[in-house]
Amino acid sequence: MPPPQRGLSTYARRLSQWSLAELSRSFPEMEEILSSVKLRFRERIFSPLVTFWMFLSQVLSDGASCQEMVARALALLWIAEGQDASSGNSAYCQARKRIPEFCLEQIAEATAARLERQVCKQHLWMGRHVRIVDGSSLSMPDTPENQGAYPQPRSQKAGCGFPVMRVVVIFSLATGAILKLARGALSQSERFLFQGLQPILQAGEVLLADRGFCSFAEVHILMQRGVDAVLRNHQRRSVGLRCIRKLGRRDRLVEWFNSSKVCPAWMKKEVWQQIPDKLMLREITYTLPVPGFRSETIIVVTTLTDPKLFPTEVFIDLYRRRWQAELFLRDIKISLHMDVLRCKTPAMVHKELWMHIIAYNLIRSLMWKAAQQHQVSLHSISFKSSLALVRQWAPYFAGLNLSNSRISKMQKRFLQYLAEQIVPERPGRREPRARKRRPKNFALLTTTRRQFKEIIHRNRYRKDLN
Repeated sequence: MPPPQRGLSTYARRLSQWSLAELSRSFPEMEEILSSVKLRFRERIFSPLVTFWMFLSQVLSDGASCQEMVARALALLWIAEGQDASSGNSAYCQARKRIPEFCLEQIAEATAARLERQVCKQHLWMGRHVRIVDGSSLSMPDTPENQGAYPQPRSQKAGCGFPVMRVVVIFSLATGAILKLARGALSQSERFLFQGLQPILQAGEVLLADRGFCSFAEVHILMQRGVDAVLRNHQRRSVGLRCIRKLGRRDRLVEWFNSSKVCPAWMKKEVWQQIPDKLMLREITYTLPVPGFRSETIIVVTTLTDPKLFPTEVFIDLYRRRWQAELFLRDIKISLHMDVLRCKTPAMVHKELWMHIIAYNLIRSLMWKAAQQHQVSLHSISFKSSLALVRQWAPYFAGLNLSNSRISKMQKRFLQYLAEQIVPERPGRREPRARKRRPKNFALLTTTRRQFKEIIHRNRYRKDLN
């Protein structure tokens, strides 16, 4: 039975108090960030602030559904007021729809910006900020709306595949935070999406990327913005360059020639007309001695051509750290379950995506704080273990009768435990992308569900002897 209308504000305040206490004490910096974002609607049980924290808690949990979040809200209402409310999840789902997407995007970028302001000179690479760009893809439920915005791959039959979203992300190497994200359909290339992210790059910063972003036009555009690049040379660039002079062993200055005569599909024609005919870059070749890597010989191309200020060794070490982007993507896609989004419309999929980024950046901020207070390496702290600590400690922060001194002691102990979640060093360890436990032997859905005919399970199959 829903609560009476005249007591609605009381219910909302009490529910908000419990919902805020559960996670806001785990992430105290969110109070300042949320105050700068205006989330104002008329008074409801699921106010924008309550809905935001419940949505965040749902993303941080291990696969919680909307119904499970409503059940938690009902429990909080009963504890706080001893009253009942509707057990349906319609009100909560509608409340999630009312939160503007641009507000969630602002919150996500604010969490990253606040974390970046804490970076000192000692955390920089050669005194410079390093940004890593990488791309990935996400799946979502097979609904007509999602298929219209993000069509499934062409190689899959109609009714047998799932909508796929392509994303390109810019990470901070120092903190691991997601600074900016661009999304699009699978038909849009990563280079095309990267063009919308370039305004976030500032002059003097260094962009670190793999060979998928290594092209003549992209390097020129970055140089025009005052951004230096450290990229792996594309495997197809064997022509269109000339050696100017050698700077050391397997280190040389080269001249790139613009051999392409056609404007790329991801670039505007007016920008293409300003591309010069040649560029002078630095090319460094080295061999990876560690077993288990895909490639043995790596060719790194950079716009930092001074061998005295930037020795060869620093580029070898820096490009090895590019693998951190793969680990960051694994953390947010696997640990936070963002690889398969759950909402059934593109508008809600976008909001769910931004909530995952907010959750990821908040976990990274806790890891940063623990690393700084206890003098450990940030990248040695396990993201998955940090997430597990947040899930277990957050409910105990919700005790409303806790004093400020008690909460402060809990937060210090919480950060201490978080700093102890160290991933052991395993040099040369091989972790093949294979699984030992076999999945259930179900038939594959190769047609639409209406056309599919289920065969007899092979364990129950009996050969006809007649």
